Amino acid sequence: MRDQDTWVERVNTRLDQFITDRESIVREVSPDLEPFLEFSREFLSGGKRFRARCALLGYGTQNESTPDHVIDVASALEIFHAAALVHDDIMDKSDTRRGAPSAHRRFEKLHRESGWAGTSEDFGTSSALLFGDLLLAFSDELFSTGIAAETNRPAVRASRIEFDRMRIDVTAGQYLDIVEERAWPVIDKLDALTRAQRVVVYKSAKYSIEAPLVIGAALGGATPEQLESLRAIGLPLGIAFQLRDDLLGVFGDPAVTGKPAGDDLREGKRTVLIALAQQELPATAIRLMDELLGDSDLDDSQISMLQATLTNTGAVDKLEEVIEQQVVLAQKAIASAGFSELATQGLTQLAALVSQRAS
Repeated sequence: MRDQDTWVERVNTRLDQFITDRESIVREVSPDLEPFLEFSREFLSGGKRFRARCALLGYGTQNESTPDHVIDVASALEIFHAAALVHDDIMDKSDTRRGAPSAHRRFEKLHRESGWAGTSEDFGTSSALLFGDLLLAFSDELFSTGIAAETNRPAVRASRIEFDRMRIDVTAGQYLDIVEERAWPVIDKLDALTRAQRVVVYKSAKYSIEAPLVIGAALGGATPEQLESLRAIGLPLGIAFQLRDDLLGVFGDPAVTGKPAGDDLREGKRTVLIALAQQELPATAIRLMDELLGDSDLDDSQISMLQATLTNTGAVDKLEEVIEQQVVLAQKAIASAGFSELATQGLTQLAALVSQRAS
């Protein structure tokens, strides 16, 4: 874990340096762009650097040292993650992120305080979209800088392919998530679970753990067989990670998660948890749940009622079982992968972190 703490310090330093280096470019365009720099620093500060850690663990399956250009690649994944969160908050109309105002709410505040024409909501949404796009550009730039310093060109190509595929998967997963939130009235309830599981895989599971592991390992020169081993480790861990997130989105402590209790219920998330619960409910109860999900004005008593329903149907216990099953699958894949003792230890710690996650 000490090495991983050092990784986080190096990633934090690189991100700070990268934004500092971009300040003159952005300011040269216009002083009106100052909020982009301010918000970039704020959105890239703190956090567990989970995706960076996974990329460096992947690289560590092939190499004992961690060169600076690999830190660049890992840092690029953190910027990509920040961009995804900015866009996700817009789509979910989220007020907060990590206990602070979300990007579009910050831009709304800027509009109100500046006395500009038009609505704050429109300005906030448009500005945050562009801010997320800027972060995506930053991510690609830093990733390209990192792989340019790698002398193993086949490894560079393999890593770039994985990075590009990750971006496609996340975009597709985000769209599928939007579809599920709106198409539920015409979707057969028997298909709801399969559809929700598909969103989990493409919106989060792949890019949270599988893709970073594989990107790092590919850059380190991993064989196709080793990359497949990491996919077998990363995908179930990513699924477990997101399913835990779904539980936290309903039952999480706001002081820990940085988001209001029951936020996913107000946003109308059609998660695996919801699909499991509705499999056990009579038609009248399903209709009531459908009416409540997505109501941004749900009060505490309605949130408590929905939480109790999810628990009483056994959906929470079933989801905990699925999480445990996915972690076990990953642990078995780790044991059979044949990586070094140090790499195996790091991957085992990753599996433990996912299974014990509280925020």
